[in-house]
Amino acid sequence: MKAAPFLLLQAGLAQAGLRFGCSSVSIQRLDPVVQPGQVPSAHVHQIVGGNAFNATMRGDVGEQGTCTTCAYTEDFSNYWTAVMYFRHENGSYKRVPQYPNAQLGYEGQDAPDIRGGMTIYYTQKDFNGNGDQHITAFKPGFRMTVGSPTTSTISNSSAQPGLRYTCLQTILTRGAETAGFPEKPCPAGIMAIHHFPACWDGVNLDSPDHQSHMYSTTLGQFREAAPCPASHPVRVPQLAYETMWDTTVFADMWPSDGSQPFVWSFMDGKGYGTHADYMFGWKGDSLQRAMDDKCMFHACGSPGMQGVLKTQTVAEMNRCAVQDTVVEDTEGWLDQLPGQEVEVEV
Repeated sequence: MKAAPFLLLQAGLAQAGLRFGCSSVSIQRLDPVVQPGQVPSAHVHQIVGGNAFNATMRGDVGEQGTCTTCAYTEDFSNYWTAVMYFRHENGSYKRVPQYPNAQLGYEGQDAPDIRGGMTIYYTQKDFNGNGDQHITAFKPGFRMTVGSPTTSTISNSSAQPGLRYTCLQTILTRGAETAGFPEKPCPAGIMAIHHFPACWDGVNLDSPDHQSHMYSTTLGQFREAAPCPASHPVRVPQLAYETMWDTTVFADMWPSDGSQPFVWSFMDGKGYGTHADYMFGWKGDSLQRAMDDKCMFHACGSPGMQGVLKTQTVAEMNRCAVQDTVVEDTEGWLDQLPGQEVEVEV
């Protein structure tokens, strides 16, 4: 099923949902949620969002940045995942480049000039409506993670709903998802998908494992999540990331034995350890204002077109950056993954 009709049709029906692009702000080994203050962190991450990103982030992040790589200028949040690498038959590694998703530009047009990055979603009930629940925006200081790099096996293909991969036939491919890395070459690359929990305990901005203050009723594929339990009664926006990895640049280097050659930056060659981090950083009441509105996707504002949320152009998004704290090569052909000194698990 192709996405363009899907996105446009659903957008005509839905209420109070955000879908926007963020260009890359940094690619380096920092993780202020799981390993705060540790320089460098265990593995390489690709980060988008506000330029306040650093090894130790405290307080109201929305008041600390001076620019953001996201389309909405009031969003200084940071969103990040591990980095995907190609593993050559000779044992060396090369970072897989990212490319922008479809329909992220002015009034929902394509914006191929967005520099790498991710697509970010904040939805409510599903793509067809906002339901009858009040959606509470995240609070200053809030953070969470989803998935775990230590996950090396899963019980079945339905495990970890919301953490998925799509083998893209075109940029618009949607629907066919796998729990692990696709096994065959994908004509338009691999889309990595991360859906976060949307039930909050209403008290804690974080927890020791960065997950227990949240509860997941996620079904994945932007379907309506099940009701929140009494232990986590507060419904927050359903946050999701889509990252487009351009694996096609390695099409002529596919291993002769037919094995899939892609790995995450923490040595995972299966894909089950996929995970993502979130650091809330919207200014003031901007996210709550959007969740209380009736806009959907680019109707809330798009690069260069103002809406209920303030926006900036793609050129302005691309100009925002963070100076590297960890100075090391993450781009060239590498003998080993940064921070990793043992064999990748496949």
